[in-house]
Amino acid sequence: MTHRFENAAACWKAILSDVSGNRGLLSEIERFARENKRPTEVVFGTSGWRGEIGTDYTFNNVRIVASAIIAMFKEGAPPVMEAMGVSDYEDIKKRGVIVGHDNRFLGPAFAREVIGLLQKEGIRTFYAGEAATPEFSAGIEMLNAACSINLTPSHNPANYGGFKFNPSDGGPAGTEITTKIEEIANRMMKESPVLTPVEPVHVEKTDLTSLYIKYIAERKTLDIQKIRDFVEREDCVICIDNVHGATRGRIERIIGKSLKIKYLRTEDDYLFGGVAPEPSDSNMKDLWKVLKDSKASFKLGVILDPDGDRIRHADDSMIIPMNYFGAMALHFLNVHKGITGVAAKSVGTSNLVNAIAKKLNIPVRETKVGFKNFRPYMLRKSEERAIVCFEESDGISGFNHTLEKDALFGILIALEMMSVTGKNLSVYLKDIMEEFGHYYPDRSGIEVDRSLAGETLVKKLSSIREKYNVGSALNINGDRRTITDVITVDGTKLVFDDGSWLMIRPSGTEPKVRFYIEARSEEGKKAVFVTAEKMTRDALGLA
Repeated sequence: MTHRFENAAACWKAILSDVSGNRGLLSEIERFARENKRPTEVVFGTSGWRGEIGTDYTFNNVRIVASAIIAMFKEGAPPVMEAMGVSDYEDIKKRGVIVGHDNRFLGPAFAREVIGLLQKEGIRTFYAGEAATPEFSAGIEMLNAACSINLTPSHNPANYGGFKFNPSDGGPAGTEITTKIEEIANRMMKESPVLTPVEPVHVEKTDLTSLYIKYIAERKTLDIQKIRDFVEREDCVICIDNVHGATRGRIERIIGKSLKIKYLRTEDDYLFGGVAPEPSDSNMKDLWKVLKDSKASFKLGVILDPDGDRIRHADDSMIIPMNYFGAMALHFLNVHKGITGVAAKSVGTSNLVNAIAKKLNIPVRETKVGFKNFRPYMLRKSEERAIVCFEESDGISGFNHTLEKDALFGILIALEMMSVTGKNLSVYLKDIMEEFGHYYPDRSGIEVDRSLAGETLVKKLSSIREKYNVGSALNINGDRRTITDVITVDGTKLVFDDGSWLMIRPSGTEPKVRFYIEARSEEGKKAVFVTAEKMTRDALGLA
């Protein structure tokens, strides 16, 4: 075949412009991924290293990152070993590493590269094949493995590959680990090595779904039998949109087959039908139609991302974002299941959960953005254990459950909610809001000049927290609002006396400022956004 493209980026542009007509060009992407030896900068963000397949996510660069991890194991620095929950390199070799992937293009091939390098060093490996992120988290604990390597870029578009690392507690790797991986990998990248592939000698397979089912049965946060009985007994329809991801077939294995459960987009499709594979409102049209067309009394729809760590819920009345669902989960687990502890939420999430927690006498812990920041509240040995932890970007987990965000948990707890309360989700939410108050969250932002990105942007925005203090008054669309709290755990969050708030934080990866806001009425959102943008422009000296 004649090579038509100068690089993988140009090839991907052609593929994504016409996914049905140019699907055959994936063979060119594979060629670029195998032949391109150009190094890249490795950055583990809030959830792993990601890059475009064939451009910076190449076979050679995956070998380099895997080799950097092996070097980190051998180095055995005490802070790293402690963060991993292992004693030393020999302990890692004996306990082993779980390796798997989501359903992305070349996933199995990239996994074989990692497995071969680990086996060459005498490290036991378990091959999970296609698996969801929460299954890795549960599987690590069930196998007593040292860690896992999950080759997924989560909800990123089809042209991306990714590399997640989870230590022995099953949670996302902390900075003690990721900083060391970055340091070694980028040092190797500067040397531009071309590493020889190593073919695995023996592939020891593991069924992570089976382990996950045993895990949730042992943890007892979810009542699977109650869920099965509900589906069998009640007049219900459940629609699960897998968006061609690694969650396909999981719910069927957990609660059994049922004609009442409709599955969408379960077939193989490396290009996700040309859509961004994320649990967004715009991706829920087909799901919404199934719910609207059904005459069933109980209706639940969910959409998941490819690696199963994000979820969005709906019934035939409304789409329920995680800002609401996380608050509902707190109420359900505490009031209906008697689970006590703290409510853990990222700082940009709705204060509906705060209102519920205040009335139920539950402490609230607000963290920086990033699910790994919930670890102190999710460990079984923690003094303060989370009843629920969630972030506004569709991630959730619960008491005694995985340290990773878990879309499967999100489906199961929604079904148990319906079973116990006898209500559809929108009705349950309405009842909660009638009791605890109405809250309307949203988010937006502005782009800034690239010269402002990084520390310059952080410094300029810090003037907001210096200017606005508790007790200060603002005029928001003609209404006087007094600041009752200033939270600076991640950007600056100003909470007002009516329970509304705004948060301004710089993007960690782009020249953007992000606004997270919440009003007490749908109509009030615009005024809070206007206030947040004005504060930002004043701080940056923009007109």
